[in-house]
Amino acid sequence: MDKKQLRNQIKKALNELSDHHFRHSSLKIKEQLLKEPSIIEGNTIAITISRKREVHTREIIESLWSMNKKVVVPKCHPVNFTMDFYAIENFQQLEIVYMDLLEPNPHITELVAAEEIDCMIVPGIVFDHKGYRIGYGGGYYDRFLTKYNGMLISLAFNIQIVDEVPYDTYDLPVHLIITETMRIDCEANRKGTLK
Repeated sequence: MDKKQLRNQIKKALNELSDHHFRHSSLKIKEQLLKEPSIIEGNTIAITISRKREVHTREIIESLWSMNKKVVVPKCHPVNFTMDFYAIENFQQLEIVYMDLLEPNPHITELVAAEEIDCMIVPGIVFDHKGYRIGYGGGYYDRFLTKYNGMLISLAFNIQIVDEVPYDTYDLPVHLIITETMRIDCEANRKGTLK
């Protein structure tokens, strides 16, 4: 199955999740994420503002604020498919942009360099146990991650995990995936194979 077919198949499965399962699983994922050493020890955490059937991140962000973390969220530039991260201290610093996405308002938030980010929560639709992912097709994270050396974590529901994601040599896998029932050490899984 190619990337497009996998993306569509998992999108359909996500849309069929019950509200109860979505909320309960998002809570379980949040609880596990906040126990991670890279989150506890890190000062600056990058995360997206979730929408639709993505793992709910608003409560995660609120918890990070209560832990005195600097929370940075992406601002995408569709002209050249790049993005920057800005620190937000409340949700009022967000604005609605293209495709109803919520992004930081760059006029009232602080730009944060890649090397200042300790841990990055990387979004995606489909993942495998080695940390390879299928995103939303824009390639924003793939471009940004070439200049980022910190910890990469993805949050996903169990139904988003497949046996194998097709990937290219330039695709950068994440270190860790957290689901409602699993903590997947992708680095260890990659080392355990000849691929």
